Amino acid sequence: MLRASLVLVAALAGVGLIAHSLRQYDPAQLTDAIERFQSTRMSAAIGFAAGSYFCLTFFDYLGLRYAGCGLPWRKAALASFTSLSFGHNIGFSALSAGVLRYRFYARWGASAEQVVKVIFVSATTVAVGLATLAGLAALANPAAGQLPLGAPIPAFVFFAVPVGYVAACLLLRRCYVYKGVTLQLPPLDIACLQVFVGTMNFICVAACMQQCLLAVREVSFTQVAAAYVAGNVATIVTHVPGGLGVLETVIQFVVGKQGLIIPLLMFRLIYFIIPLVLGSALLIGSEAYFKSRSARV
Repeated sequence: MLRASLVLVAALAGVGLIAHSLRQYDPAQLTDAIERFQSTRMSAAIGFAAGSYFCLTFFDYLGLRYAGCGLPWRKAALASFTSLSFGHNIGFSALSAGVLRYRFYARWGASAEQVVKVIFVSATTVAVGLATLAGLAALANPAAGQLPLGAPIPAFVFFAVPVGYVAACLLLRRCYVYKGVTLQLPPLDIACLQVFVGTMNFICVAACMQQCLLAVREVSFTQVAAAYVAGNVATIVTHVPGGLGVLETVIQFVVGKQGLIIPLLMFRLIYFIIPLVLGSALLIGSEAYFKSRSARV
């Protein structure tokens, strides 16, 4: 009952955040802007957003493999998309998405320790993926490496994160016990896949944002990628739900404020709000399914 209440609170909080973000815009202007948004740009942005959420399913799948839980990818995909569609909007993703992850995986026989390990792998995949994208952006455009500190940061500084992580997974095989949970760094194959899927995820997110921004001005992928990394780090540090206002402020600071309100709103609609609507439907549907199945037993 308590977990169900938490799920309801999370859903209501997400709806409240969406309503708050939309109240500052004139509905007529928003409708007109959406109608004038190029269909090719819209389709490309939606495609990249879908690609990101597809990559995110492997965050959970790799975590399940690391935890020794043999659940199939389709179950990892359901739990991942549903939980992260909420986690991205509510903030404190490890906690908010973690509650929903546990609700799904516990029903399928996973232990609390295994769920903790899934969250651990997901968090480290975010870190190495974000750092790798920052390194690639700085390598392609050295000026991009100065974000968010204002001074140039060499690409190798960013690349040190994924390289160091993979090296640690190869060399440090000791087990650690934290609050009753036994943790060990993932094996080399999982670590390498974490770097790959983590980077591909953030490439897709940055590409989604670029497609939205290209509707009003020319902007390079490396510039958008660097700005997104800076905005994402700011969101993680501030814990603002969904990075609402933080992400937009950083992007506008880097790219320029003029005419970016609608493109950034379109990005939030495509990457945050639409997945939240779909995730809510999946959550309600899965709750009804599990309830009906338990009633038959």
